Amino acid sequence: MTLAELVALYPMQAKTSVPDWILGHFKRFSISYANGMTDLHTQVCWLQSRNFTIDLRMPLDADQLLVKDMADYTPDELQQLAHYDGWLAKTDWDGSMLSWRESEVSLQLHNRWTEPAILKRVGNCMVEFCPSDAYVEDWRLQPSKSGPLIGLYMLEERELATAKVRHKGGGLIVCGDYAALAIGRTPDADCVFGEKPLTSWVADAVGDIPRLTQLLDVETSVAKGDMTKGFTVTLSTKPQRAGQSLMPLDGFEEPVWLHHAKLGDIQIIKQQLLIAGVVCERLFTIDTLEPSVSFPQETRFTPASADWYEQESPVLARYVGVVS
Repeated sequence: MTLAELVALYPMQAKTSVPDWILGHFKRFSISYANGMTDLHTQVCWLQSRNFTIDLRMPLDADQLLVKDMADYTPDELQQLAHYDGWLAKTDWDGSMLSWRESEVSLQLHNRWTEPAILKRVGNCMVEFCPSDAYVEDWRLQPSKSGPLIGLYMLEERELATAKVRHKGGGLIVCGDYAALAIGRTPDADCVFGEKPLTSWVADAVGDIPRLTQLLDVETSVAKGDMTKGFTVTLSTKPQRAGQSLMPLDGFEEPVWLHHAKLGDIQIIKQQLLIAGVVCERLFTIDTLEPSVSFPQETRFTPASADWYEQESPVLARYVGVVS
């Protein structure tokens, strides 16, 4: 069945959740640091499901590497690839602060963003303070019509004929007009999170193409589209993925219960798909499957503040417009 049929036939909403005003696709407008410096240019995407985040941080398009075979990248270019950043992590909301558990899937092998987020949203602007006051980030909710909110954790991707596991961990978020996919490393990569940065691992592997492929074969991609025509990748940690389909939206099976050695009794969704000519299967667990959620640009005025805005609109609204 298709993903649209899956969410229509088997809707379910997560029992726990971040507030609705955190759901959706946010792009960073700016980050300002305590030293007075501000970055307006790094491309940062944050897609939020009920209980997990997919995050992507990339240079400007002009500063990204061209698509090449791994063997054709210079050592300096490999270091550039090793500084790309994309990850998936589960989230916990305590009523005022959002925290991320250690990244379950991450291109980087150390945690660059160790602090929780103190969040406040007004309109489409969500401001994030960190407890140490090292930085403040300004995020903007991307415009989207109402649509599905889908959060699926990927346990693994394996070849159907051989049962060989190609990737461990990952996830899919669909929020209205946007979607993001994260896919973890092969189990054979044997690099240890927290032992040393990815840049060091990559420097040690220069000239060893199989090893470089293992280290860098982690994907975080963000896409735009819909559930009918599919989603097209707009930004990715893998240069070759830009402009491609994010993933097939068919081949799904109905949810089934099974016993997992580490997770206990869980509900599993399988997807069968063709990847580079190989029939593969992805195993997902469910965060949420919601057919229709709204992603409004506005938040509430109090009656008094609404009256104030209306009264003073000749000045307040002189140059206003949506900034996303």
